[in-house]
Amino acid sequence: MFTGTRMMDFSYYDLLQYSMILSLIVLLLVVVILHVSAKTVDQTRHEKEKHFLTADGKEESFPSLMDPPSLELSVVVPSYNEELRLPVMMDEAMDYLEKRQKKNPTFTYEVIVVDDGSKDKTTEVAMKYTKKYGAQKVRVLTLVKNRGKGGAVRMGTLSCRGRLILMADADGATKFADIENVEEGLESIDEKPDNMVISCGSRAHLEKESVAQRSLFRTFLMYGFHFLVWFFCVRGIQDTQCGFKLFTREAALKTFSSLHVERWAFDVELLFIAQCFEIPVVEVAVNWTEIEGSKLVPFWSWLQMGRDLVLIRLRYLTGAWRLESERKTQ
Repeated sequence: MFTGTRMMDFSYYDLLQYSMILSLIVLLLVVVILHVSAKTVDQTRHEKEKHFLTADGKEESFPSLMDPPSLELSVVVPSYNEELRLPVMMDEAMDYLEKRQKKNPTFTYEVIVVDDGSKDKTTEVAMKYTKKYGAQKVRVLTLVKNRGKGGAVRMGTLSCRGRLILMADADGATKFADIENVEEGLESIDEKPDNMVISCGSRAHLEKESVAQRSLFRTFLMYGFHFLVWFFCVRGIQDTQCGFKLFTREAALKTFSSLHVERWAFDVELLFIAQCFEIPVVEVAVNWTEIEGSKLVPFWSWLQMGRDLVLIRLRYLTGAWRLESERKTQ
């Protein structure tokens, strides 16, 4: 009886010991897999991506985000197969920007349309605006291969001349004049460490209306995604996915230097990086209308984004990804 009790105690001890060893092995395997599967973002440019065409067809080199700013505002428009939706957005944006410049001649701007390896005539459509307004105001960056929205925004941002850099979607879902709201949000931050601050357009105020219009399944996916964002990556920001964000040049350089995600969840990683660097982020309500033709496939895109959120946190936590110095981006 005594011997049996000792053997039982010994078995429990062995089980606990083996469980701990197995857990450590599994943890080690997870870390190894995260490191091995963590791809290094290719920030090198194809030779064709180093230049833009002027209105008369001449090639000129894009500047670098490392250079001092020479304009007040740069607008980066990531575009993938947007030949139909892009003109509406560009007409609205250019009308606003031209009127603002006419009212205030010291206001200078550029719009960089980034064709993310489109299969349609996105580049040709965008070039019409270069020919109409000139390459000092509208430039087209055509990527040789599709990188994803995050990759397109990063490549465009690294080619900017503006003191402020606005990311704006090609579908024109956000009213372009709302740039004044995000600018006010930017200026409302008194303490800007190293002049770094980000102002995010937000649709959070429209959430109740959108819930009423969405199916129960899509509402579940939306709230599930919001929970994963809050739990793994970003807290304090209600709408991380609105494609209308304004950066100071310094904030853009700091955050895009460390960006790894090139697909739909890149906004979350950008804000995660900003919070890691303690860059102030303000959220501002904007007017938003759902536009037909979205490239987002509800179930599979949300599933991919959910996976990316978990991987963002785990890869930074295990050291597979690191926050980089801006000197390494060029």
